[in-house]
Amino acid sequence: MKTALIVRHVPREGAAGFLQPIEAAGYHIERVDVAGDDFADVDLCAPDLLIMMGGPMGVYEADVHPWIPVQIDKLADRLARDRPTLGVCLGSQMIAAALGARVYQGGTTELGFAPVTINANGAGSPLRHLADVPVLHWHGDTFDLPDGVDLLASTTSYAHQAFRRGSNLLALQFHAEMGEDPRFEDWLTHFWADLDGAGACRHALRRDHEAHGPVAVAAGRMMIADWLAGIRE
Repeated sequence: MKTALIVRHVPREGAAGFLQPIEAAGYHIERVDVAGDDFADVDLCAPDLLIMMGGPMGVYEADVHPWIPVQIDKLADRLARDRPTLGVCLGSQMIAAALGARVYQGGTTELGFAPVTINANGAGSPLRHLADVPVLHWHGDTFDLPDGVDLLASTTSYAHQAFRRGSNLLALQFHAEMGEDPRFEDWLTHFWADLDGAGACRHALRRDHEAHGPVAVAAGRMMIADWLAGIRE
């Protein structure tokens, strides 16, 4: 059986809605937490599929989180081998850093449900399933577009919302996996500083989560299933 490894930067940010298409594609899923003592010994090149999820930390905070450069070095090795890799939010920023791009604070917090604008490259990609679908955004960092990748989607606040390289690499700044996971309540509780910074209302976010979440997750699952079907072994 094919193996998939999910890298969790915090326990409350898992693969959520993406689990279904990953399992349906025949992958046996394992998980590793970056804060665990065994993370330094994990071979990120070994699994058939690597999924890196989000987290509240910044790629530039290696002084606070010493696992960050370890992960970036391991990830760079995997990407050099063109091994299938998916990154979400912080995971996408990790990919950008591993490809040599700058990751930095964007100056504004993008938070809430809103669609991404899919460009010509994205229209022919798995992101086509997200056309006009409000998905969850929750970040304040961004990155320069790495060399050799195709930009797929943007928003007004942040131009670099999704990119891919060939068939085996997909990076998503937004959270199309979230919309039905009860851990959303943990986000509202633990990431309160983001809410305050964005001037966002918990009650409004709950309403939007209920209204848009199931549609976003359904579209996100189709996107991931489409991408997995196109992976080159």
